[in-house]
Formats: sequence, C-alpha cells, structure tokens
Amino acid sequence: MRRSLTGVALAATVLCASCTDSPSVTPTAAPSSAAPAAPAVDYTAWQAGKSTLVADKLYPEHGNAGLDVLQYDLKLDWDPAKKILTGTATLRIRPTAAASEIKLDFATLSVDKVTVDDKATTGTLAKEKLTVPAELVADRPVTLVVDYHGTPKQVAFPSHRGDAKEGNGLRPAKNGGAWTMQEPWGAMTWYPANELVSDKALYDIAVTVPEGWMAAANGTPGPVEGNTYRYTSAVPTAAYLTTLAVDKYKKVEQAGPHGVKLTYFVVPKTDDKLLPVLKKSPQLLSWLEERLGPYPFETGGALVNGSISAMETQQMISMGRPTGKWDKEAQDYFEETLVHEYAHQWFGDTVTPSTWTDLWLNEGFAQYLQFLYEQKVHKFSDAALETFLRKRDAELRKKVGPPGKPDAAEFAESNVYICGATMLKELNDALGDTKFFALLKAWVAEHKNTSQDRAAFIAFVKQNTGKDYSKLINTWLDSPTTPK
Repeated sequence: MRRSLTGVALAATVLCASCTDSPSVTPTAAPSSAAPAAPAVDYTAWQAGKSTLVADKLYPEHGNAGLDVLQYDLKLDWDPAKKILTGTATLRIRPTAAASEIKLDFATLSVDKVTVDDKATTGTLAKEKLTVPAELVADRPVTLVVDYHGTPKQVAFPSHRGDAKEGNGLRPAKNGGAWTMQEPWGAMTWYPANELVSDKALYDIAVTVPEGWMAAANGTPGPVEGNTYRYTSAVPTAAYLTTLAVDKYKKVEQAGPHGVKLTYFVVPKTDDKLLPVLKKSPQLLSWLEERLGPYPFETGGALVNGSISAMETQQMISMGRPTGKWDKEAQDYFEETLVHEYAHQWFGDTVTPSTWTDLWLNEGFAQYLQFLYEQKVHKFSDAALETFLRKRDAELRKKVGPPGKPDAAEFAESNVYICGATMLKELNDALGDTKFFALLKAWVAEHKNTSQDRAAFIAFVKQNTGKDYSKLINTWLDSPTTPK
C-alpha cells in the first residue's frame, strides 16, 4: 500500500513511551452490426488471468465489472528528452455479459489507433474513460489493441494523507525519467486498464529507453534486448500493483530464500546508502516465510523512485527515496517499510481484496507483521505493543472511523493499518502463536492468486479453528470506538 516514508517508526514511539482528459477520437471504420463470429484466437494461454469480478461500491466510477482482462501486452517507449510515452497496449478481454462497447480507464494520453479483433474502429476519451464500440458476447473473448502517446500526468488520489499531494499515476521526473505510484488507481495514466481491484490479469511489458537509461517494471525480469527491458507476470496481478520506473539505474542482483532471484534498481551514488538495507531482503523474507509460508513468487526485489511513499507493487516493490537525514532512525524505518511491503506480497498481492472496502485485508496484516518485526528487533514488550495499539486505535476510530467502514474520501487512512493490526493482535492472542500463524499460512496457500472479502476470511477462521470468531472480527472492524 502507498505508505509514507516520512512517518515515525513504532519502535521509536513505543520505546519512548515505555521509557486532464481532452476528447480524442481515432477515425476509422464504424463497427459492423453483424453478429460477432467466434474468436479466431486461442485464448487458452491466458486463462490463468481469469478473475471473479466484483463491482466496487466504494469507487463505482472506476473499473468495469463487465470486462475481465485476461492479459495485457504492453510495448512502451519512453523519450527522456521530450518526456513522451509511446505505447501499444494489447488486451485479451473476456466479457462477463453482452455489451455494445468496451469501456476502460484511461487518462491524460492521446489515442492514435484502435482495433478490435484486427478490425479498425473508433476510440473516444472522456472523463478518464476510453470507450470503444464493440458487439460483445458473454465469455467470448476479444482482443483490443490501442496505440497511444503523450506526456503522462497524475490523476487525483482520494485522500488527505501527506502523500496525497503527489497524485496517482505515471509522471515525468525532473531528470527525464519517470515513475508511478497508483493505488487505488493510476495505471490508466500509462496504459488502458480495468482499474477494478478484483480484476487480476497476466502481463507482458516491454519498455524501450535510450542508451544509459534503464526501465524497471512489475513481474519477472526477462532478457534485455538492446535497450528494451522485458518483464512478465505469469501469475494474476491487479492493475494497481503494476509499476514502471525509468532512470539512470544500475541493477544489483542477489539470491533470496530458496534461490529466489532478487533485483534492486538504484541510482548510483544517490541510492548507494540504501543498498545495505535492501540487501537485508533475504533475511527479511526468511523471517516472513517462517510466519506466512513460502515466498509466493519466482522473483522479487525493489526499485527506488522519487516518491515520499512506498508500495507493494507485485514482484518489484516501489520504494520512495528518503530525503532527510540518513541516521539510525531513518535506516530502521526504511527497513521496517521494506518488511511491510514484502509482507504485502502475501497479503494484497497473492491474496487481494475483492473490493476496496476490505482494504484492511491488505493493510492490517502487513502492518501487524511490521509491528512484530519491530518488536523482535527493538525488543519492546508485548504489553508495550498492546498499549500503543489501543491508544492509536482509539484516536483513529474517533478521527476517521473504523477500518471496516472506510470513507471514500479518506482512502488508506491509518485506521485500516493500525485498527486492522489491532484486530489481528486480538485474534493472535485468542488463538496463540502456533494456531495463528498456521491460520495465516493456510489462508494464503488456499486462496493463492484470488480476491477475497471479509465473509470469506471469517468463514475460513471458523473452518480452520473450529470456533466462531465472527463477533471478535466484526466488532473490531465496525465499532466506532475501541472494543473493550
């Protein structure tokens, strides 16, 4: 989750306490009114990208529950001198119902050409939507290809958090590079996307940059061909968990647990101080594996960008570059943030919430694991952690409400982190460590590469413990005040 890197670590607190969219139309032939033929393309290869779609009630203006994107093939070119992105996006789409158009999230760029199943058609941009006429039949896949270009701009981030001023989406950097942070949406600033959190798809991304530049993205790094960098996500990935960064990086590789390949993209000299912390990743992942089970992907790592936040972009975490004094407290906080974002690879990436109402399913778990890691490193007591959590929980419920009833205008406020973590501590205390961490391992293993909700988690807890904890979970998620 987007997480500010300017915050104060729990350890310090606890230890101290205890001591524009311009319409763009692509001219071409009008769509045929004839009944659509069966697809000429075999879509079997992309069936792993099939999702169970859920319309999002918190942000109904984003995403389309009528379109299940199975796979995105993105061919991108970034010009640092002109700060222009040129792209061709090929989307393999499974309609979930009959419709007369394809409507996707897309903003700030210009459309050059559109085809549906190799037939030229029109594409209209308005209100952050790309609309393409097409006669769609439920479960009969189609292939949409969009050529586009332009200088990307951020879209609004629906929150009053400190990092909300950055906006969401791809933006040019002062040096000619580019980077993105995009939760709950923003992928639409660099490719046509279905910004529905429950729509997880496969990705092939190829980014061409000039000599001396590198491109980093989500997924497994592939071979570099000239100045083209390739990444493949062979497991389903939600649009908000994709990333792109272009800079004068150097690439550092390291072996993680079980030989998992870890890659770090850092700017020489500027980011050298961060490397010793990034290189702790194998130990951090091993610590998480003890509690959550095997790391869920074939590769991992992190890129460093110009944000003041960090985010759990899938297989390639996006870490904002710290700008303040690089003292022991700052180093500890960077490390703890890394733990938080790695924890999301299990909670948020592998198992994703069906809707943004259940963001606590991401943030509560990642935050609780971060707190446990801080407790281990800084050796503060369980009682101190309990005191801290209950105090902050009470403050946050009063300020922004309970974690299970988020305000659409306050996306990812601290209540979904802290209050969600406090609920999990209560469940941990009720079950004991052995049963609790066995539960977490089983939850991830049995729901791998899916989207889930509160009801599914409550039912799973009951099934795996033999006891109904719905009252505990619901009370902590919904109460306007801290439960006794």
